[in-house]
Amino acid sequence: MLRILIDTCVWLDLAKDYRNQPVIAALEDILKHEDFGLIVPEVVLEEFARNKDRVAADAKRSLQSHFSLVRDAVRRFGDEKDVEATVKALNEVDHSAVYKGEAVNESIVRIEQLLSAAKAIPATETIKARAADRALNGVAPFRFHRQKNSIADAIIIESYANEVHQACSEDEEFAFITHNKADFSQDGGDHRMPHPDLVPLFDDVSSRYWTSLPDLLNDLDEDLLANYDLQLYGATQVRGFSEILEVEHLLYRQVWYNRHQNLRINIERGREKVVTNEEYWAAKPVKRRRMTTEGTWKLAQEAARKTEAEIGVENCGPWNDFEWGMINGKLSALRWMMGEEWDMLDT
Repeated sequence: MLRILIDTCVWLDLAKDYRNQPVIAALEDILKHEDFGLIVPEVVLEEFARNKDRVAADAKRSLQSHFSLVRDAVRRFGDEKDVEATVKALNEVDHSAVYKGEAVNESIVRIEQLLSAAKAIPATETIKARAADRALNGVAPFRFHRQKNSIADAIIIESYANEVHQACSEDEEFAFITHNKADFSQDGGDHRMPHPDLVPLFDDVSSRYWTSLPDLLNDLDEDLLANYDLQLYGATQVRGFSEILEVEHLLYRQVWYNRHQNLRINIERGREKVVTNEEYWAAKPVKRRRMTTEGTWKLAQEAARKTEAEIGVENCGPWNDFEWGMINGKLSALRWMMGEEWDMLDT
């Protein structure tokens, strides 16, 4: 049986980038087998809970702030003939970045499910005492030259050591995974190797030190991650922002055209009157609701002809009630996604 302790920093790094989802998926699957298990110190649960919101917020805004700066620079200093195309390309990437940034929430939920499924290991008085000894003696992960409180790191490594020393059988193997190379790895040497203070914990047979979870997974099965990569990159990808804008514009013109046709029919059937400006303003407000000025009607007819030429007569209806409902629903949904309120169907 392989029991794995994954440091908090690894969990947080997994969460903040959607490209790590194949790693999470692979980990989820191997942990379904009884030959694998997680070692989860309570301090890891606490650190992850304390930092997850920050990681989620950072993932969403970091790229957006960069894109905003680049767009401003392009508009101010870019060649005029290239500005429109460049800004359009940046908007596409920015839109995708927002979508991918949202994936961090899914990753956090999946990681929390993995952590909560394992039995949390409390920091006993013995573990705390050994962690304190590391601090007093400047033993890794404590370093006298580094102004850092490493007590949580010390509790994590002592929790791991306690599990290794209490192994129930010779068949049990252990793995410790961290991205915190500054505190746990060799100084100025191979960062994939543990610090000399920690070497006694890792015999590279029953207990191994890792600075990469994908490397550990590849060591278990070299095809494992490749299969999950196919799932991620073969899945349906988010549509481009320009494509969404084009569809929204088509739906907007269709809704407008349908309303124009309703107005035309009302005029032909006498339910709406075309009047001069003078007649319109001379009428009582309640009667104006059924009046259209000559100028407005002329502009509307010109706009209708332009709409027919722009989107094609075949895309101008007529539609039955179901089709008309679908068009309005699609327009409402796209506008909501772009920041409008639900049911915003103004034309």
